[in-house]
Amino acid sequence: MVTRLSHYFLRTLREDPADAEVTSHRLLVRAGYIRRQAPGVFAWLPLGLRVKGKIEAIIRDEMAAAGAYEVHFPALLPREPYEITGRWEEYGDALFRLQDRKGADYLLAPTHEEVFTLLVKDLYSSYKDLPLTIYQIQDKYRDEARPRAGLLRGREFTMKDAYSFDYTDMGLEASYQAQRDAYERIFTRLGLEYAIVHADAGAMGGSRSEEFLHPTPVGEDTFVRSEGGYAANVEAYTTPAPEPIPFDDAPAPVIYDSPGTPTIATLVAHANEHLPAPAEGVWSAAHTLKNVVLALTHLDGARELVVVGIPGDRDIDDKRAEVAFAPAEVTAATEEDFARHPLLVKGYIGPWSAEGAVLGEESASGIRYLVDPRVVDGTAWITGANVHEKHVRGLIAGRDFTADGIVEVADVRDGDPSPDGSGPVALARGMEIGHVFQLGRKYADALGLKVLDENGKLVTVTMGSYGIGVTRILAILAELGNDDKGLIWPATVAPFDVHVVAAGRDAAAFELAARVSAELETAGLDVLYDDRPKVSPGVKFGDAELVGIPRILVVGRGAADGLVELWDRRTGERETMAVADAIEALST
Repeated sequence: MVTRLSHYFLRTLREDPADAEVTSHRLLVRAGYIRRQAPGVFAWLPLGLRVKGKIEAIIRDEMAAAGAYEVHFPALLPREPYEITGRWEEYGDALFRLQDRKGADYLLAPTHEEVFTLLVKDLYSSYKDLPLTIYQIQDKYRDEARPRAGLLRGREFTMKDAYSFDYTDMGLEASYQAQRDAYERIFTRLGLEYAIVHADAGAMGGSRSEEFLHPTPVGEDTFVRSEGGYAANVEAYTTPAPEPIPFDDAPAPVIYDSPGTPTIATLVAHANEHLPAPAEGVWSAAHTLKNVVLALTHLDGARELVVVGIPGDRDIDDKRAEVAFAPAEVTAATEEDFARHPLLVKGYIGPWSAEGAVLGEESASGIRYLVDPRVVDGTAWITGANVHEKHVRGLIAGRDFTADGIVEVADVRDGDPSPDGSGPVALARGMEIGHVFQLGRKYADALGLKVLDENGKLVTVTMGSYGIGVTRILAILAELGNDDKGLIWPATVAPFDVHVVAAGRDAAAFELAARVSAELETAGLDVLYDDRPKVSPGVKFGDAELVGIPRILVVGRGAADGLVELWDRRTGERETMAVADAIEALST
């Protein structure tokens, strides 16, 4: 049946919503696809549901081709499974928690690993039942501190999450590859450019982890890639450590006065003015060791200070620090923290002093000292002497101080070497559209998912997890497909195949538009027919361009002569032609 706009639940807006930060948010609201209910929470209107449904149909098609079966879990789930795996606490404030009238704890699920695992445990007991891959398309909930950008970062969002179950590691590899291949087909069909990057598994756990990122300037993720094929999220980038340097003949460290030098910039300027020049001819920030004090708040509420030593020409990357110290919350140390630890002389912190080691393995301070991978044995540094307005030069790692460990928290830059030796990396921005994990046996171990193998022995099942952000993809397609007049959807996901507009007040135009709409529907096309009788052509054209159906058929002044005008929103072309030719062009 032809959808008539005169009876369709659609109201377009002339003005942008006040809270819209990005193009997709602005146009999806104006064009009548979504409506805001609360920060990060949106209602879906008929047009939005049609586009969302078409994206989901492509996903379902490729999931079936990959041998996956669809199920559906509730969003409201009990606390107990998440308590067993530790994620009731690990998710922290991002988890929506609630109680029923009897005081029992529930959550709005941010992800469903636990209940998928328990479902398979309940129904399967033999290796003969495996491999198995099941999936759902379901709403998820995360209490984002700063929901923004419309559908790109909300508190409620729709995901496809699939889970594979195997009893051997080889089986997991095959299931993982099948899902990975399916993702490539899905994104190709959607017309989305993507990069597959190594990623951190985060709260999901597991071993191998890859993200599918769509490169876009509005992306919230930074990733790196080399011409030789290496690609990784910055959180997963691993710094190639230099070779250790012999230091048997290195001179002893020298403490020197350095008044007014609490920053790297002032320290370098002072060194160039007062210290003998280095072999490179001039002192730079790369010669200094910056010691940053971070405060870790653990899940039990305990607060711990750590000091991180990084080359002075680098800064701490907050996202890399979050990953490095997860699940603890990471913040900068406060003045109160420094007051409780007088050994930390703000602005002049170092891992060594003339009186003995202050930080690191020899320390009695109780403060962990971690260093960047570039701080290898034999490297010499200018750094704080743990005395106000004093620094030390010629401090040798591995001789004068030893760290408690290595940590990857320094920022990644264009030109840094790729860890696989494939050349320097370049930074890019991207938006996550999919993520695949090899979870291994983490959840199966915690929840007791075992099957009998060929020898009748109980073995723990190994799992994979595979997610696609459905509503995020919709927003990205809106970000990509638009102009100054409105949305321009790809034909694969457009809410309708053709938008027929009856222009003017001539009855002949309305009669021909109705007949053409019916013939196009009979030919198998979804038709939106703007039959509003008292709306001006200008308003109708504006709505048609705003809504974004890629092909618009205008029936107006030429109707009496059997002529119509076909618009292509993707190319901007407009062509007048006979009705029969237009129907043929739209039907092929």
